[in-house]
Amino acid sequence: MPYRLIFVGCCLLGLSELIRHLPAFSGWDMILLDWMHTYRMPLLDTLATWLSYLGGMPFVLLFSLFWAIQLACDKKYSTALFLGLAILSSSVIGWLLKWWIARPRPPEMYHLVNNYGDSFPSVHSVYAATLATCAVLIFHRHRYRRYIMLLAMIWLVLMGISRIYAGVHYPTDVLAGWSIGFIWISLLWLWLSPGSLSKNELILDKNLKR
Repeated sequence: MPYRLIFVGCCLLGLSELIRHLPAFSGWDMILLDWMHTYRMPLLDTLATWLSYLGGMPFVLLFSLFWAIQLACDKKYSTALFLGLAILSSSVIGWLLKWWIARPRPPEMYHLVNNYGDSFPSVHSVYAATLATCAVLIFHRHRYRRYIMLLAMIWLVLMGISRIYAGVHYPTDVLAGWSIGFIWISLLWLWLSPGSLSKNELILDKNLKR
């Protein structure tokens, strides 16, 4: 599973860079952003605003904290540590890339919500991809893993689309944010998971499959 996510992440990152840098595709960013702006409606505006709050760092940290506590209560200490490192490190990577690349936001006339920092990558998309990837990897042995994966992907897609709809990110910002989450969290999992999972954790995972 982690290798598949790395492959998908590399494909998304490559697509993002092609659209950003090749003249033949560079206009797609603005075309899709303008199209979503043209077809806005009150219900979707409200949804995009709420997703902006739910996908931000305060909620992500709170959700991750409760998740890590639950893992610790189940004696899955290394998995809880992995989750904490995943959230914090992906956030740092996202904001460092914003500062380094310094891509301006879309014009203010498109903005539906307040925003901070530069445009590339979308850290809301980084957070969404981080949480989704963590869920897929942590619950890959769970008997309901297919439903968990489906919910994770729905959350990921909704968050990314909402950032474009809200007019604060270009589509390539979102693609890059997803790719960072997929690639970095999968690499972190491969680095930490095989040697860190205790026998108790593996036994608990086997019990969940029954």
